[in-house]
Amino acid sequence: MQYEAVIGLEVHVQIRTESKIFARVRTGYGFEPNTLTDPVVLALPGVLPVMNKAALDAVIKAGLMLGCRIAPVCKWDRKNYFYPDSPKNYQISQYDQPICSGGSVEIELPGAARNLMGEHRRIPLTRIHLEEDVGKLNHAAGDSLIDFNRAGTPLMEIVSEPAMHSPDEAFAYLTALRTVMIYAGISDCDMEKGQLRCDANISIRPKGEQKLGTKVELKNLNSISFVRDGISHEIKRQIALLSSGGKISQETRDYDGMTGTSQALRSKEMAHDYRYFPDPDLMPVKVDDAWKDQLQAECAELPFEKQRRFFEQYRLPYTITSVLIPDRGLCDYFEKAAGHAGEGRAQAVGNWIVNDLLREMNVQKQSLAESKVRPEHIAELVKLIDEGTLLSNLAKDVFVEMAATGMPPAPIIEARGLKATTSVDELERWCREAIQSNAKSLADFKAGKDSAINAFKGPVMKAAKGKANPKLVDETLRRLLAQM
Repeated sequence: MQYEAVIGLEVHVQIRTESKIFARVRTGYGFEPNTLTDPVVLALPGVLPVMNKAALDAVIKAGLMLGCRIAPVCKWDRKNYFYPDSPKNYQISQYDQPICSGGSVEIELPGAARNLMGEHRRIPLTRIHLEEDVGKLNHAAGDSLIDFNRAGTPLMEIVSEPAMHSPDEAFAYLTALRTVMIYAGISDCDMEKGQLRCDANISIRPKGEQKLGTKVELKNLNSISFVRDGISHEIKRQIALLSSGGKISQETRDYDGMTGTSQALRSKEMAHDYRYFPDPDLMPVKVDDAWKDQLQAECAELPFEKQRRFFEQYRLPYTITSVLIPDRGLCDYFEKAAGHAGEGRAQAVGNWIVNDLLREMNVQKQSLAESKVRPEHIAELVKLIDEGTLLSNLAKDVFVEMAATGMPPAPIIEARGLKATTSVDELERWCREAIQSNAKSLADFKAGKDSAINAFKGPVMKAAKGKANPKLVDETLRRLLAQM
């Protein structure tokens, strides 16, 4: 029997705020354990939570960017469970009135035959809600230690519909969602720091069947690659189980990305197991149109919208945009450089950025902010090549020196004597001599063989000691050949 996988993802995104969601203590990563706490975080008797508006702003902004319906009123609920990482023995979350519902995430389908943009589809969302993060358990050989530094950090949970059918689709979804969150400035989404965490709900059903199968939740997917690998592993496990006459249990499983195996953790809880009820210490929040309009004005351009604009405005090919788009800072850098370079030079600017700039950053182990090459330097380099002042075969050496020193290209060209200085009269004399010394290529060209012109270019460049502008060489040769 042939089976189809059905996949839904629950993605938790830590929101980048100065303080925690219901307390004044700061957020952060890498601090000494249990130093980012206060009486509210530790749930000491008599303390009350106070809502952090910046966290709610971030969730509404995410909802607006993903096309969600923003609830006019949202409330806070207590999700009750007993586990050491939760100091209150309940988590303040949202149950039946989430702040965002509906919406979708645009993805580029993997493995599709790409035209200018590739084949895209939208993965529908169920909801986005806001809650507080819990502490972190650190397990050793004989005991477990709790660090409450993470507890109370604002956490956004983004729940997709069960609308994906392959590990690659899930990979594309998570990649696209992460890029949107970074573009918006909502989160840095560093999975190693726990700022982005993902649980996958996976079921299989016979192909053509509409009813969903029994789902299994997969946890501990701590990299985007492990999400893809873990889902692939779970699909194979479920198919093998059914094929051998077994039965799939609704459960939560732990995936080990290093070994590619999983093990059962517990039976899957249902909503009633958490005994949700409205939090009596927090008032409902009303979101009016003025609030939404203000946040809408702050929303960044979505990644794929930017890619489409780069195609249309700058005529950039997919090979360049696919490198630029995942990094908003690199996109901004490109647009500054293209603006300085002027009309018709954007593609050349893009090539220098995605090939040479990124290569030198990698060699020198630099971030974009640390790179010594400014956007206007790349623009100037492209102009000098386009105007014939610098030959393209020498430009890469100039760029390497730009990256090492931070100098603009003009003084480097001057200091190293790389400026193309051939006069028009000299160039024409060398071209005539090249034509007159190669009668066969002249005959071939006059007979309609356009490539025969290349036989004249080598002698001309040799006579010019490599400093002739190839474009002017070609134009001069064609002008003289037309007269013969």
